[in-house]
Amino acid sequence: MRILIAEDDATSRLLLESLLRKWGYDVVVARDGEEAWRILSAENSPLIALIDWVMPGLEGPELCRRLRAHVPNGSSYRYVILVTVRDEKVHIVKGLESGADDYITKPFDPHELRVRITAGQRVVELQEELRHMALYDSLTKLRNRRAIVDRLEEELSRSRREGKRLCIGLLDLDFFKNVNDTLGHLVGDEVLQETARRIRSSLRNYDIAGRYGGEEFLLILPGATRDDALRTLERVRIAVGGTPMATQDGSAVTVTASIGLACDDGESKPDVLVRRVDAALYRAKNDGRNRVNE
Repeated sequence: MRILIAEDDATSRLLLESLLRKWGYDVVVARDGEEAWRILSAENSPLIALIDWVMPGLEGPELCRRLRAHVPNGSSYRYVILVTVRDEKVHIVKGLESGADDYITKPFDPHELRVRITAGQRVVELQEELRHMALYDSLTKLRNRRAIVDRLEEELSRSRREGKRLCIGLLDLDFFKNVNDTLGHLVGDEVLQETARRIRSSLRNYDIAGRYGGEEFLLILPGATRDDALRTLERVRIAVGGTPMATQDGSAVTVTASIGLACDDGESKPDVLVRRVDAALYRAKNDGRNRVNE
């Protein structure tokens, strides 16, 4: 697990870094409050932070307040331990009220520090488990409907800020009800799981997929032109329906997929873009299924 040390005093910083590395943690170091804020506000920042109370730029309590006030939807919880020489109750209360989860006073006992970090690790691991349950579909392990729609809003905003393109696809398994009716829902579940696996393996590393509902999957293709998106979605279609899916009962199930495509015009809101891709999917179904349509 990665831990941030935000400490302007070189001696204290080196001592903390030495202890944490000895205990097996991956350490990220900040030498003032502003640098700590840049690290903590970035994607995939450390989940535990040891923050000195008094630092240049941003002091520990202000950094805690800023961190708690800027929490994007679905983001991981950051566990903050304030490191301070102030052991009076009024300062401890002030630090905790600012958003810190725990505190330790200087000079600290290494055993006590390790115990407090271990407690923090248990908290963030539980938070990560709960976050995963809230964001991901338990069957396919893809993002659930709410999470994929939220991600679409984020990616749409990002693409417009950066002047980049974005397209989306909506995939639906053809005649999936027949699989459930003839082979049973357990086989149907295996088909959905294998479909999700094939979708993931066919997308680029930075593409995003989610289970939109039932046998429908929403695919977000950041930076993709119309032609890029057509090639990607055609690759997904072939991957899903190109070979039979083996199931645990010995069945070999072949399903095909119809896919709608819509690209951002720079003006459409997320719900409008989804309506457009849904209409494109309907046209793919109406034109004979097992195809990609705009």
